Amino acid sequence: MINSEAMVSFCGHLDMTSADVTSELSALVKRISWTKWNQLNNTEFNPDVFLNTPEMIKRAGYPAEAHVIMTEDGYLLTLHRIPGGNGSPPVLLLHGILCTSAVWVILGKGKALAYLLADQGYDVWLGNFRGGTYSRAHISLSSSDPKFWDFSFHEMGIYDLPAMITFITNMRSQPLHTYIGHSMGTTSFYVMATERPEIARMVQLMISLGPGAFLNHMQSPVRQFFFSLKDSQTITRVFFHDELFPQNDFVRFLTKYLCYQNFAQKEMCANLIFLTMGSDREQFNYTLLPVILGHFPASTSTKTLLHFGQEIQSGKFCRYDYGREKNFLIYNSVEPPDYNVTSITVPIALFYSDGDLLVASVDVKRLYHLLPNVVDMYEVPWPNFNHVDFLWAKDAPKLVYERILKIMKGKNSTNVTTMG
Repeated sequence: MINSEAMVSFCGHLDMTSADVTSELSALVKRISWTKWNQLNNTEFNPDVFLNTPEMIKRAGYPAEAHVIMTEDGYLLTLHRIPGGNGSPPVLLLHGILCTSAVWVILGKGKALAYLLADQGYDVWLGNFRGGTYSRAHISLSSSDPKFWDFSFHEMGIYDLPAMITFITNMRSQPLHTYIGHSMGTTSFYVMATERPEIARMVQLMISLGPGAFLNHMQSPVRQFFFSLKDSQTITRVFFHDELFPQNDFVRFLTKYLCYQNFAQKEMCANLIFLTMGSDREQFNYTLLPVILGHFPASTSTKTLLHFGQEIQSGKFCRYDYGREKNFLIYNSVEPPDYNVTSITVPIALFYSDGDLLVASVDVKRLYHLLPNVVDMYEVPWPNFNHVDFLWAKDAPKLVYERILKIMKGKNSTNVTTMG
């Protein structure tokens, strides 16, 4: 990350604050990027590349709000909202790892799930987990302090989601109609539902897209990265303060133009997505790639990735493994305790796909047999549908979102299983 104070000294702008310099640098990169894009591409430029989530929503013609809330352990999280009317049922959408609220609107008006929900009269809330682009503050810790990054999806489940759900339900004076999570957005919900059942009772329905609980059958090559990360943890602490993949304008600038000099480089960048998530060229909209790279990756903690690595290796869905001695001090057991998903009473719909390299069908079916209240078990009827297709596939509205809306309206509330 750029040290803005050093930038002030280097540039000689002694009369400017660090915030001024950062703002000026960001604006400069944006101006260069817009010009460079027009030079390199014959296609019309999409401003969503550089807009934040509320700006993207307003550009699509919807009202947008941003609310900053505090967790019990002092993190400041940003909730984005497409407000509905007084009688609109509230819904909350939560992103996966290295993502932000932007993932729910990237597909654009008439296609993105957030907009479809708003069109159906829902009060749409888009959450942002700690550490990401919109939730990088704490009441006493700096994001350059390794203590700030001492969290995994466990803390997101026991602190972040309770803060969001409590805020929304208090503001609306009614339960949350539906929670929709993708990937880690499902993992954290299962943690919350097992560890904070009083919060889970505020949710009437949960929809899991690419549900991440059991992960030991993951086929993606990234599993090797999860395993090797433990050996390089000292390096990530020294150089990155336990933060991984931070998002900033300079990184976005480099990523986009490494991917957009020519067709071969576009293919290379798309192939990286296919390699890690699953290959589905027919459903991938290449024109959205600059927008995707404008918002992804957003940062996360090393500990979050390490926790996922432990899940992959152990085949369990359990709390963070600190080693036998520290486990005994924290958990009074040499092994970290499992999350008891059999205790979750919230009605849950599971959406999965055979082309998903991160979440294997066999692991979803294992979860299905443990959850006591599954209202839908749906395999997306597209053989190559991958992990991010739930968010960005050309036909996501037809293949996934139509069914979500039916479930939410109660038209598909009986147990419907499509398990292949």
